[in-house]
Amino acid sequence: MFKNVIGNKKTVDYLTSSVDGSRLAHAQLFVGPEGIGLLQIAISYAKYILCNGKNVENFDCEKCQNKVIQLSHPDIHYAFPVTTTENVKSHPVSDNFLKEWKEFVNQQPFGSLQDWYTHLGVEKKQGQIGVDEALEIVKKLSLKSYEGGYKIMIIWMADKMNTATSNKILKILEEPPQKTIFLLITENVEEIISTITSRCQIIEFKKPEQQEIEGLLKTKGVSETLAKKYAHLAQGDINKALKLANNEKDDKLFEEWFVKWVRSAFKAKGNASSILDLISWSEEVASYGREVQKQFLHYCIEFFRQAMLQNYTADDLVYLDEGLDGFELKKFAPFVNGGNINDIFKEISEAIYHIERNGNGKIILTDLSIKLTRLIHKK
Repeated sequence: MFKNVIGNKKTVDYLTSSVDGSRLAHAQLFVGPEGIGLLQIAISYAKYILCNGKNVENFDCEKCQNKVIQLSHPDIHYAFPVTTTENVKSHPVSDNFLKEWKEFVNQQPFGSLQDWYTHLGVEKKQGQIGVDEALEIVKKLSLKSYEGGYKIMIIWMADKMNTATSNKILKILEEPPQKTIFLLITENVEEIISTITSRCQIIEFKKPEQQEIEGLLKTKGVSETLAKKYAHLAQGDINKALKLANNEKDDKLFEEWFVKWVRSAFKAKGNASSILDLISWSEEVASYGREVQKQFLHYCIEFFRQAMLQNYTADDLVYLDEGLDGFELKKFAPFVNGGNINDIFKEISEAIYHIERNGNGKIILTDLSIKLTRLIHKK
């Protein structure tokens, strides 16, 4: 049942043993880093709960599993961040996007929140799990189980619940209907209100080992050499490893932004007029949603890391392509060194922190840009 789960064997064994031993907590919070497949784990776990907790005679387990895999099991419900679109003008809830959700989970089983927004075509927006969703959740769970067993509510990216939603969910967590299981999933547990986390059994997941990701890539037809390379570059992020293996160019826009940013920062030294270029750049990046801004800044951290490795001739660890619009990593690398790399990482990390907390993107990115003009010339 857990064939799509990579790594975390001990934690998975703990989950299955809790079901086998009838020690099933009614509310569980899955916490882990991006790209490790928390949703896949939750779906597999839900499948295990239903198949082991079934009390109806002549129960066809294979039929049940197929329903779970197709995300059509009547006793497994899903809630996830959504926003308005061309087709859904107001009061969006997960049920409005079930077709897109099934496509996304099938096509990108380890996909990120930003991948989901991109799949919906709303990558410049910020989704949430709103109060309308909370009302739907309460309504669904008030009904009896369709097949006589457990009802399971999987809330993906539970940290995207707003305050009103959290308060309504809190009530049903305190007094859950009989045989109801909540599986909340988050990559940012600190963003969930404490009254929710205190009522959940917290299950922590770690990044899989490099060799485990290598094994997955090999099953996808990737050669042993490339599987090893991509698994190393992914740093435990299965989603990233699969994208590298599929030669996806999601980073193309980020590369263009980075090159434009660095060039403007170089020109800005002793040239006050170039500050206008940095402000214009900040406006462009800030026009995208916060998730895109955060993804880009994480990309910047990796780019600076690659430049430092190039500077210190650790060529075996350098993988970024060179020559983007005449930009060469080897020429840029000498400006990233032991004297400034920690400060660069610190400033970018602080920018990510403030963006996560709904800070003004344009102001944050402009401030970061001005600091970068000083740091890249620091010895």
